[in-house]
Amino acid sequence: FGSAIITRLLDGQGYRVAVLAQPRFDTPEDMTRFGRPRLGFLVSGGNIDSMVAHYTAARRLRSEDFYSPGCRAGLRPDRATIVYCRLIREAYGDIPIVIGGLEASLRRFAHYDYWLDTVLPSIAEDSGADLISFGMGEHQTVEIARRLAAGEPVETITDVNGTCYLTDFDHLPQRYVECAGFKKVASDKTAYAKACRIQMDNQDVVSGQIIVQKQSEKYLVQNIPAKPLVRGELDKVYALPYTRRYHPIYESMGGVPAIREVQFSIIQNRGCFGGCNFCALAFHQGRMVTSRSHESIIREVTALTKFPDFKGYINDVGGPSANFRHHSCKKQAKCGMCADRRCLAPTPCPNLDADHSDYLALLRKLRQIPGVKKVFVRSGIRYDYMLEDKNDDFFAELVKYHISGQLKVAPEHCIDGVLDYMGKPHIDVYEKFMDKYKKMNNRFSKEQYVVPYLMSSHPGSTLADAVALAEYLNKKGRQPEQVQDFYPTPGTVSTCMYYTGIDPMTMKSVYVAKTFHEKAMQRALLQWKRPDKRKLVIEALKEAGREDLIGYGPECLVRPDRPPRQKAPEKPKAPEKQQITKKAGYAKGWAKPKPKKNAKPSSKKKGK
Repeated sequence: FGSAIITRLLDGQGYRVAVLAQPRFDTPEDMTRFGRPRLGFLVSGGNIDSMVAHYTAARRLRSEDFYSPGCRAGLRPDRATIVYCRLIREAYGDIPIVIGGLEASLRRFAHYDYWLDTVLPSIAEDSGADLISFGMGEHQTVEIARRLAAGEPVETITDVNGTCYLTDFDHLPQRYVECAGFKKVASDKTAYAKACRIQMDNQDVVSGQIIVQKQSEKYLVQNIPAKPLVRGELDKVYALPYTRRYHPIYESMGGVPAIREVQFSIIQNRGCFGGCNFCALAFHQGRMVTSRSHESIIREVTALTKFPDFKGYINDVGGPSANFRHHSCKKQAKCGMCADRRCLAPTPCPNLDADHSDYLALLRKLRQIPGVKKVFVRSGIRYDYMLEDKNDDFFAELVKYHISGQLKVAPEHCIDGVLDYMGKPHIDVYEKFMDKYKKMNNRFSKEQYVVPYLMSSHPGSTLADAVALAEYLNKKGRQPEQVQDFYPTPGTVSTCMYYTGIDPMTMKSVYVAKTFHEKAMQRALLQWKRPDKRKLVIEALKEAGREDLIGYGPECLVRPDRPPRQKAPEKPKAPEKQQITKKAGYAKGWAKPKPKKNAKPSSKKKGK
């Protein structure tokens, strides 16, 4: 978790750090709990954007929050980073505030806000923070703390890579690239799309330039991204004394459920050159992959075996994409990532270095550690990258040793045009992988499955495309469990497409399913067997002109609606008769018949 890493890092540098987790947000009182900090406040909205934590893609309020004690919802406010900063200002006035984490990082420019359905200025303006630390944050956090401790005013700390700040026109840097300002992108969708392209093209640590964007009054300056931690630095960060537990005060509240999935998991890499348009990783962690040493990971796993509740299972050895261990190609470290070429989609780059030998060697070592029964790989696997490796040793050992019954992969869709908008490989690559996966399982006499992640209503997906995906799944005999409705979150190319109807990479128009009803129909088509989705599926098929899929054949998705049954005419009621009285009937409240006059008593003995 981000806050654990940053606080342990600062603690290791000799700073005293107080962690105020999920403070009350109706009063500034909690902000004074530890007294006035000597250097300032670091503020994060949590492990995920607070709005995503609170609301579904249909903007419905969630009932649970797995990052809160007892899974209770509502312990953080909407737009938590902004609310916390305002409470700090109310409590302490002009004290240094640095914001970071996903919420701040992905909202650093003027951005489309899905929940208000409007464009908002940079979070730096709304929060009143002095600096934004974007990305993973270790380098810039230590540098900012060092300079504040040396007595430097926060308003002069404007040259740290991986940070943003607000300034006036007279104090802009000498060299920069400018994108359209807040007022322009809020009123002109073409300008918004062009600004998005400029921002995405300048997130590389080698080739990126300083970006300037005017907000309501001041200018936001984004310095070039901070360099990713090299292997030795990563090793030091993960060697810090983490407890791998939530704070004991949460025990009586039911604990923090989110930690269970990662408590016995290993992060072995950072960054992702997959380049999916709907994913914020490229905007936050960057596309340059770095990884930890074998020795660092072995030490961590060995330490896990000493935990009393460790059962012998390492749940995951992964990261954003589990099977990335090094740069995508040999020239990346020197020249940076290509601005106009993706590494994997729609087809792999000829310069791609697809090699799993280092990752395989690591997994082999981990399997041999005393006390370890199984080592699983449960992070998403890039199957297109696996297929580019000419050596099948990793594929074979993954199937033989490292799958806990199901392997997670993300084909997302089956229509090539939609996959192009997603930045994903075409479906024939997935089918090639599945053929190979089945053969590998047969080779080792394994009965293991694949959990395919699918996405409905992504920009570019029409209702006809959703029907085609349902047909494809039906022919393959698959009824997907994992279906995600596209969620427009800040900081992604796909969100830009959703808001503008323009692909910022080509500046061509894109079809977008905007209404909740159409989005619900596209999602229902991928879960056509669910009884609660039946009406929506029939409506979607009729609207798409595909009533041929409503019927009884094997190619049909649903059966037709039955006409309502005709009620049979009611029979006239017979006149009420006196009920025959039996001894067993007395208990039911029937009236006991009166004995006839002059009747002789029964000669039968009682009980016969």
